[in-house]
Amino acid sequence: MSNKAEWQLHDPYVYGMLAKQIGTMIGVQTTRGALRGILKAVQPDHLVVEMGGTPFYVRSQQIIWVHPAKVHQAKAQQVKQKN
Repeated sequence: MSNKAEWQLHDPYVYGMLAKQIGTMIGVQTTRGALRGILKAVQPDHLVVEMGGTPFYVRSQQIIWVHPAKVHQAKAQQVKQKN
């Protein structure tokens, strides 16, 4: 019996697309509900979406869909200044 854990990237195209969106506002629908915030990090097994200064860690396998979120001009300016 091996103690070696096996790991796989389940959705490589989604991972690649999300990796290019870091720092932008996104909407994420999960099996538990929806999130809208700034995409802070993308890992093969999870992503981090910041809402109101709080990071939310979302398992990749729980994501149903993702879309770029529209933001008001003033909010977009605040996002750019923070990054």
